[in-house]
Amino acid sequence: MKRVLFVDDEPLVLEGLQRMLFGMRREWDMRFAGGGSEALRMMAEAPADVVVSDMRMPEMNGAQLLNEVMRLHPKAVRFILSGYSDMEMIMQCVSGTHQFLSKPCDGETLRSVVTRALEMDLWLNNDSVKALVSKMGALPSLPSLYFEVMEQLGAPETTLDQVGVTIAKDPGMTAKMLQLVNSAFFGLCRQISDPTEAVMQLGLETIKSLVLGIHVFSELGPAMNGPFSAEELWHHSLATGRTARRIAKLERQEKRIIEESFTAGLLHDIGRLVLLANLPAQYKEAFENAQRGGITLVEAERAAFGAGHPEVGGYLLGLWGLPISLVESAVYHHRPSLCQAKNFMPLTAVHAANVFEEEIAGNAGPESRVELDREYLTGLGLWNRVPVWKDMAMGKRTF
Repeated sequence: MKRVLFVDDEPLVLEGLQRMLFGMRREWDMRFAGGGSEALRMMAEAPADVVVSDMRMPEMNGAQLLNEVMRLHPKAVRFILSGYSDMEMIMQCVSGTHQFLSKPCDGETLRSVVTRALEMDLWLNNDSVKALVSKMGALPSLPSLYFEVMEQLGAPETTLDQVGVTIAKDPGMTAKMLQLVNSAFFGLCRQISDPTEAVMQLGLETIKSLVLGIHVFSELGPAMNGPFSAEELWHHSLATGRTARRIAKLERQEKRIIEESFTAGLLHDIGRLVLLANLPAQYKEAFENAQRGGITLVEAERAAFGAGHPEVGGYLLGLWGLPISLVESAVYHHRPSLCQAKNFMPLTAVHAANVFEEEIAGNAGPESRVELDREYLTGLGLWNRVPVWKDMAMGKRTF
């Protein structure tokens, strides 16, 4: 039974949580801690799989607790419950938290996010994926520059200038970022020659995503030797991220969902990159089998390797401790109806954007056989929105 730890310094809040989640007692081993110190003691005795902490606690706030949990128990999935007034403290734990939950948080939302977190844990412990990854010699790591930017985001006094200076310390990253910023992809009205200006034009969330994406493709791209190039995959990933963000905007989602949709689109095919870089000959054979057999590329991957690029990508993003929404978008971007959550989220936008971008590219190979999951989109009440999204992706409408 999976262990879930809830932390709050208010006894009445903990009692309310126990009543609210009483129906889950046969599925979760629930523990309740009255503060950060007690939570750490309980974690030392029996580590929890999921930790849900309130932000405002006098002895040790939620930001400090979850950063400590990340250091001592990195496998634990970490959630923070916070109000809009807690933004300064939220920035302190931006790297120590998988997901932020707005207060007040109803029981159904809490059950849903914890269930999704535990589902992610199942993917991380999937024997087929583990066996496949164990054969690989080249797995990308999170770049040190990414950690530096994340650390700066956690400091309330950080300015855009400081983030720009940090990026400028890596000449290769700076050159690639400025090349991308000045391309037609972002459609800026003038040339940008300074990383600080790039940060100001694109925003911190987009810059953070690009630092991660550029690093991963630069690290693994040269090793790729298969049916498509790293450059083709990079352009598809960028385009998917952009279209996903625009879909989220069309659906008037909150800023966090919009920005995560871009990041999720940028990283949704990272498993394909990893497979191509590590097993190029076998991947080429799987691609050819898909072409000959009239099956999708994912089906051919699973037949050849025991797992497909969605699972491999989700495994890697989960190991990095990235937000659950990004892991879900990688794992389920072809079959979102398999995901526990049934509301609009980055996965929704990435699923549609991926299909549209494959169609726009006019691919004749097995990757072009991906289709929209009508059951999923109908269940969300969004199937009638598909023509609007598609027109936007095809450039037929300006929004």
